[in-house]
Amino acid sequence: MEALQFLFQGLAIALEPTNVFFAFFGCLIGTLVGVLPGIGPISGVALLIPVTATLTSGLPPEQAATSSIILLAGVYYGAMYGGSTTAILINTPGENSSVCTTLDGYQMAKQGRAGPALAICAIASFVAGVIACIGLVFMAVPLAELALKFSPAGQFSLMILGLCALSSLAGKSQIKAFMMTVFGLILATVGVDPISGVARLTFGFSELYSGIEFLTLAVGMFALGEVFKTILTNDYAKGQAIKVGRVMPTKQDLKDSTVPILRGSLLGFFQGLVPGCGATLSSFMVYTVEKKLNKNRANFGKGAIEGVAAPEAANNGAAGGAMIPLLTLGIPGTGTTAVLMGALIMFNITPGPLLFQDHPQIAWGLIASMIVGNVMLLILNLPLVKVFAKVIETPPKYLIPGIVAISVFGVYAVQVSVFNLLLMIGSGLAAYYLAKNDYPIAPIVLSLILGPMIENNLRRAMNLYNGDYAMFVKDPVSLTFLVIAVLWILVPAIMKFRGKKVVVEEA
Repeated sequence: MEALQFLFQGLAIALEPTNVFFAFFGCLIGTLVGVLPGIGPISGVALLIPVTATLTSGLPPEQAATSSIILLAGVYYGAMYGGSTTAILINTPGENSSVCTTLDGYQMAKQGRAGPALAICAIASFVAGVIACIGLVFMAVPLAELALKFSPAGQFSLMILGLCALSSLAGKSQIKAFMMTVFGLILATVGVDPISGVARLTFGFSELYSGIEFLTLAVGMFALGEVFKTILTNDYAKGQAIKVGRVMPTKQDLKDSTVPILRGSLLGFFQGLVPGCGATLSSFMVYTVEKKLNKNRANFGKGAIEGVAAPEAANNGAAGGAMIPLLTLGIPGTGTTAVLMGALIMFNITPGPLLFQDHPQIAWGLIASMIVGNVMLLILNLPLVKVFAKVIETPPKYLIPGIVAISVFGVYAVQVSVFNLLLMIGSGLAAYYLAKNDYPIAPIVLSLILGPMIENNLRRAMNLYNGDYAMFVKDPVSLTFLVIAVLWILVPAIMKFRGKKVVVEEA
């Protein structure tokens, strides 16, 4: 009952006219971000951070942070809705988590059923979003209260687990992912040491005394990185979109989709709770499960509506589930939630156990806005499916300059620094070349955000335990997290090694 009381308080905040506008704007932009291939939720959220900072500049600090994070969260789950449009109409997923949707969605479109496929995607996304919000309401406070009991050693080990979880599942090569994680931790040390006052890795640049700005790196690596990729590789969606036609699904479509939607929503939500799983992995796993359990399994890959409903429900359920470790533990489980965490820190709000005590307006306003936002997205997506389908035809010659302009003006408006603009461009070029060679970008940003917090908890633990490193394994909570972190790295590596060994022996 206490959770429902908090939720009603959050709804009062989320339904304030200013926040309703920000939620609607975020959902609309998020849907467009999902529809446009190659941008994705991480780039969209990073690109909108300076815009939100400008839009909320005249508001009180607490209200500005609430409105900004509501807008950015709207972009996040709005992109999950929109990513299915190109997947179904031109067989090109708008973002990674919509890859599974192409398998049956495009086949349905070729059969003249693009409209029902898009409608089922919207309905599945709505149901999954609501289920995720309900889970968030009832699980957030108990998890936060539990996390408050962790010692500094436990908090340090928890953050190490978060880094290992996301890094081990990012990219094709685990070694490259960990190289990027270490590189991000090195970047996190740039600036003046808060305790000794010694400048670290600043190379004489006074602009680096305060450290590398998260906004500069995020916009450069995610937004400009995609721009450079598109320009240098001519990588953008091609092909003629299939006509949408009749939108509303039949009663049989709804009947066939009900169980896959519920199953995908629940499985996706619980997978989203695990740092590192993310919406993409959840959608693949749920599609595989559905293909084995569904009575219509023979039709999967040939235009089965269940094959559209299940992965779409899973990726939206996972997006909602990923908000729980972010808000309650301060551990972002995906690249997008890492960017959201960085945005909160920009507003001097630290996600974690104390968020619900120190900033209940922000925590519960955000949770309630997710319910409001999902209703908005359902209302937007069903009647405006044909309109969003037209967005696919936006020529890159208009889209790319727009992204560059927003990046440059947004970062300069917040930082008012030419140095940061040059750093943004440099990080964009670096992101392109890193991605080209299969080096994942998300671990860098995650490490940049968690680095100072890891260092802070390590120093607190050292002071508390008089420099005794053994306390990290003597503390049962800390030991548990460290063991899980080690297993998270070793188990996939061992399975991969055994798989290669089996292939060699068979050959």
